[in-house]
Amino acid sequence: MLIAAQVREAAKDVAIASKDEHIARRDERIERLEKLVAAFKQVAFGRKSEKTDPDQFDLALEDLETAMAAIHAEDEADTPAGNSIAKPRIINRGSLPKHLPRVEEVIEPESLICACGGCLHSIGEDVSERLDVIPAQFRVIVTRRPKYACRTCTDGVVQAPAPARLIQAGLPTEATIAHVLVSKYADHLPLYRQAQIMSRQGIDLDRSTLADWVGRAAYELRPVFDALIADLKRSSKLFMDETRAPVLDPGSRKTKTGYFWALARDDRPWGGGAPPGVAFTYAPGRGGIHAERILKGFSGILQVDGYAGYNRLIAPERIGPDIRLAYCWAHARRKLVEITGNGSAPIAEDGIKRIGKLYRIEAELRGLGPEARLEGRLERSALLVADMHAWLIHNRARVATKSPLGEALAYLAKYWDGLKLFLNDGRIEIDNNSVERTIRPIALNRKNVLFAGHDAAAENWATIASLIKTCKFNAVDPLAYLTATLTAIVNGHRQSCIDELLPWNYSGRTNG
Repeated sequence: MLIAAQVREAAKDVAIASKDEHIARRDERIERLEKLVAAFKQVAFGRKSEKTDPDQFDLALEDLETAMAAIHAEDEADTPAGNSIAKPRIINRGSLPKHLPRVEEVIEPESLICACGGCLHSIGEDVSERLDVIPAQFRVIVTRRPKYACRTCTDGVVQAPAPARLIQAGLPTEATIAHVLVSKYADHLPLYRQAQIMSRQGIDLDRSTLADWVGRAAYELRPVFDALIADLKRSSKLFMDETRAPVLDPGSRKTKTGYFWALARDDRPWGGGAPPGVAFTYAPGRGGIHAERILKGFSGILQVDGYAGYNRLIAPERIGPDIRLAYCWAHARRKLVEITGNGSAPIAEDGIKRIGKLYRIEAELRGLGPEARLEGRLERSALLVADMHAWLIHNRARVATKSPLGEALAYLAKYWDGLKLFLNDGRIEIDNNSVERTIRPIALNRKNVLFAGHDAAAENWATIASLIKTCKFNAVDPLAYLTATLTAIVNGHRQSCIDELLPWNYSGRTNG
């Protein structure tokens, strides 16, 4: 008996030791993964974010977080209910918006008869909600048009006219075409991948067929895009930026570099009444002549980065509407941040702190009207900007012109008048980040499909992406909007009323 007890005790000790070892290994793995996640986030969102695109780290972070979830699931599966050995996880489980349809299911006990023989009665209930999905399902719309004729005369056959279609004698409804557009230009699914997805439901379509749908839709949507860019240029304050667009060069197996120019309006930070919007325009180059062509007819404040091509817009010999350039403090700060990444740089760090104070003031003024913003800037920011100008002059005299710091300070000095313009007008933002954020989806799509097939494809890209991004700006579902807009166009919507088809005039807004 004594020996048996000792064996049981030893086995118990081994089990406890094994359990402790398992917990230690699990904690070590979790700690290692958490450190990796923290390191990725630091690189993506920390001080060096000025020269790092967070999108580059999304896939890696997803894989790391998936690995952590798998470890937690394994740990929970090995732990008896009520005996949790894992520390509670802080996790965002999401929320379920009220506009989603609810399907109620009531789960009753197997019996409503009590053990004593009496009847059970309800004293309350527990309610839980889970997110469910019905996978995308294709269907066939069968249109029948009966023919009628009179038995007593020969006046002919009566039949309802065939409904108009975007693709004459083609397979897709306008909703199907809108789905293809949103999948390609909003969800970054190239057409060949969409064809593969459709094939899983037995729908055999070539990529070229989908491309034909997209091209015809882009053609029909072009007047809406023209109305969008015309509406934006009637504003007195816009943002502008550009991003590369690799395009396949016909006749060679190489790509050439074109550019998407983004013209954006976002008056929300100062409570402006004009709806936000963005229009992308493709151009074969980056020269200022393209910006001038795109902006023809615009007069007012244009907020840009420090690209020299914009100087053409304010050249003394220029004849045309008056344009004032407001420059971007984020780009000025970026020059200083790059220097601090290479070691100790007290002057650059001081400059970053000074700019940070301006940003903190702007955060407090965001959402106020232009008059209140201007008053707050004159009271709080004007002195900081004047002091920074004196700091700039003093340090430029001490630093070698050709050094990285000298070049960063020269950049500040070159664009100083445009940088301080936000002190003269409450509508001006402190930076150009609004338009840079609008370009990010274009950049993601560019990485996903490598390049546009040719200049015309890039122009179609710009047209459709402009409408989709403007939908998102205005809390409009792009799929519903494009479906309704293509249907209206097919049914003969008047060109004189084309403004009615702009995204912000669409009635089916989402909850944002």
